[in-house]
Amino acid sequence: MSNKNFYFKKIGVIILFSISGIVVNAQFKGISGDFYSTGPLIVQSNASNQEGLILTTPPPFNALRTAAEWEEVQALTITWADFPSILKQIVIAAIEETKVIIITADPEGTLDYLTSNNSGGTAISDTSNITMIAADYNTIWMRDYGANTVYVNEVDSLILVDWLYNRPRPDDDVIPELVASELNLDLYQTTETPHNLMNTGGNFMSDGFGRAFASELIIDENDGNGDFNIDYPTQNETQINSIMNEFMGINEYIKMPILPYDGIHHIDMHMKLLNEETLLVAEYPDGVADGPQINANIEYVLDNFTSKWGTPFNVIRIPSPPSLTGNYPDNNGSYRTYTNAVFVNNTIIIPTYREEYDTTALRIWANAMPGYNLVAIDCDNMGSNIIALSGAIHCITHTVGVNDPLLISHQPLDDTFETINPYVVSSYINHRSGIENATLFYKTSINGNYIDVVMSNINDDNWSASIPAQPIGSNVYYYIQAQSVSGKTLTRPMPAPQGYWNFKVLGEVGIIEFQAKSINRVFPNPASDITCIELNFLHPTQGAVTLFDISGRKVLEIFSGAFNQGTKKLFFDASGISQGVYQLVVTTSDYLDSLPIIIK
Repeated sequence: MSNKNFYFKKIGVIILFSISGIVVNAQFKGISGDFYSTGPLIVQSNASNQEGLILTTPPPFNALRTAAEWEEVQALTITWADFPSILKQIVIAAIEETKVIIITADPEGTLDYLTSNNSGGTAISDTSNITMIAADYNTIWMRDYGANTVYVNEVDSLILVDWLYNRPRPDDDVIPELVASELNLDLYQTTETPHNLMNTGGNFMSDGFGRAFASELIIDENDGNGDFNIDYPTQNETQINSIMNEFMGINEYIKMPILPYDGIHHIDMHMKLLNEETLLVAEYPDGVADGPQINANIEYVLDNFTSKWGTPFNVIRIPSPPSLTGNYPDNNGSYRTYTNAVFVNNTIIIPTYREEYDTTALRIWANAMPGYNLVAIDCDNMGSNIIALSGAIHCITHTVGVNDPLLISHQPLDDTFETINPYVVSSYINHRSGIENATLFYKTSINGNYIDVVMSNINDDNWSASIPAQPIGSNVYYYIQAQSVSGKTLTRPMPAPQGYWNFKVLGEVGIIEFQAKSINRVFPNPASDITCIELNFLHPTQGAVTLFDISGRKVLEIFSGAFNQGTKKLFFDASGISQGVYQLVVTTSDYLDSLPIIIK
């Protein structure tokens, strides 16, 4: 092993140890440490650093905003517990993008593994982007006990927010304090009444604008009862919502029923927000494992909630792979997931399992997130089968946002028939120092050069520019760049110009295609509770959707009125309908379509 210069801090002790014949005498101060590995021996005390405060009352600030996971980060945090091969691969990928903070009880052993050739990959020669905190821990599941990035006044001061942990793991539960101290950040904790709240990071996802997703585990674990011998808070759903709003600025908390075959009930095992309006959602074969409940949950979200722009969420489905025997979680198969991934600035680290399934999953990721560096890490081989413990990459990592965020939010343009009028690109852009300028870049060939257009400040933090109209068949690629008054520059998508949004110019349709079928699918079928009917119309029409029994008697009129062109989802509650076989009938002015439904 080559010579390494490093420094660790720990309260009130002096540690003396040697690597490759070099004796390092470092004064440990505080509760965390910096690690140096390049150049001459450097020992620094960071004595001038002031530790942040730890508070248990709501942050006394305006416009709190919990960051989304795709925003810029200053650190990725992990705990060096089990599965060192996977952890090392995460470190190798992440240090190209940001600092990596490692909680470890054995700094020398961790350093040796990182800087050696082993099953975790090639040796890391430059460890200057690694910080180690010498501390005890209980488990590897950093996502669940790590703290969350919250900004004051939307883009101003950074604070961290930590919930009560839902396991009796006292060492894990104090790790957010170590990270906050290392980064000199104030830490707010929901640990004292009346603001005591229990939650886990794997069961939380934010859109960056006050909207968050969770399973109903958040309700179960705050009802005063639990499966472990710890004190559980007693908060009803209204109180839970209030605490999340007071501490994190969450004003719409979307909660979905738990999945029957996911033992931990964390949404990151089957769903991931890719941007403000796109959900990546696990998919199973019809009727298998949690497929029906996932479908019902997503349809519930689509029917009752919208993105920050007031539009339906886009849903991208990604198939979940079975075990080698073909089993899924409903038949003793592990909960293999491709959604359990982590953003690290321009890189996305994704769990993988077997090539025949990974190829499709990585293609879906690449199509959804062009320009990002996708790093695949096997979570299912015999030496590192972490997925058997119901967790993967997202579960063992957490991120800390940057201190100086530049916020760019844009709703991507859809495919269009427009060939005459320009395409208006609008964006919300904010920085605490103000925005000096913003620029729209576009091109119509993937290998072409971008053309830049100066964006205008329309009002407040809203900016706009236009892409000239393009002929039928054009593919338009574009991104936004902004510069703050203080000089910071950022693009969205973050990996631009390699990353981009794109849309197609379809042109006008001269002849309306005749339609004889409108029912895409009904699920779940057999039905017993909330059931979704997915319809598709080639052109606007009037009609009705009705349920008949086998004798032809009308049982329920589900919908009557206008159908717009495109996909429409309807819902009905089958729980009050007698068991049996029924016929779903769609009638319009020019055709009739039907499909049998079984109600059990």
